[in-house]
Amino acid sequence: MSPINPRLFGIDFSSSPSKRKPIAVAVAQWNGAVLQVDELWSLPTLNEFLHLLNTGEPAHATGRSADQIHQLGLPFVAAIDMPFGLPRKLVDGLQWPGAGRTDFSAWCDLMQHYCAMSREQIRATFKAWCDARPAGHKFAHRACDGPAGSSPSMKWVNPPVAYMLHAGAPLLMRSGVHIPGMQKGDAARVALEAYPGYLARQILNRASYKSDDKNKDTPDRRQARTELLNAVEEGMLLGIRVQVRPYLRPKLLEDAKADHLDALLCCLLAAWAFKQRQLRQDMHYGMPARIDPVEGWIVGVPPL
Repeated sequence: MSPINPRLFGIDFSSSPSKRKPIAVAVAQWNGAVLQVDELWSLPTLNEFLHLLNTGEPAHATGRSADQIHQLGLPFVAAIDMPFGLPRKLVDGLQWPGAGRTDFSAWCDLMQHYCAMSREQIRATFKAWCDARPAGHKFAHRACDGPAGSSPSMKWVNPPVAYMLHAGAPLLMRSGVHIPGMQKGDAARVALEAYPGYLARQILNRASYKSDDKNKDTPDRRQARTELLNAVEEGMLLGIRVQVRPYLRPKLLEDAKADHLDALLCCLLAAWAFKQRQLRQDMHYGMPARIDPVEGWIVGVPPL
């Protein structure tokens, strides 16, 4: 049984979070037919992210221990902007654990192998793969990358999503969250892969709305963030109308990096996915019925 009205988290993940570049979290809950966004959190460490996965609360929110909170069973559905898997072609080609397999333990075996490697080993392995292939076909892609317009999860720079997987996958495993099609975990704590760019492009096309360098923020980018937030609030994405508390809007609009705005888009995907589970009794939260456990799938992207 899925929870009646769990907390909904949208998470913009960072493989090396800090106070300057924390993991951004948007927190919401269904209020009738409206998605009510109540809080924006910043998690400066991976341990705080793990605490959130374990408990459904940030470490600073309560004086209870993690074990006490875990026993209370605070339910959530979290959509996280990080890859959960690797391309099947890559895994089979390298003959890593999970090659040729589609059972549930394939993902765990693969991630244990992958996360035991250093970043330097990952970069060298992936670079050798790319160097051996012709221009235009360097990277291996997952089935969901094309329709989502996302970067291949083996990419180690611009953006370094391979390192995001390397940092995040062990925490997903340790927390015991349920990942449809990949990890059979606690059904009250559900984690889904998200990609906010998929939603942003539906409003802005290819217009830029963010920059990691605040000195490169422009009036056009600020206007794009305003258009995107207005579209979210007006229900132009996924048919979901969103109410953002007024005091949160400056944080969403003024940040040149748009981390919390991306987290809000992920939160919208978490809300949509939960509705698929509740209204359609969809155990896969709107994702394909058959998910390759090595690759995973990005929530909200239509099945092929």
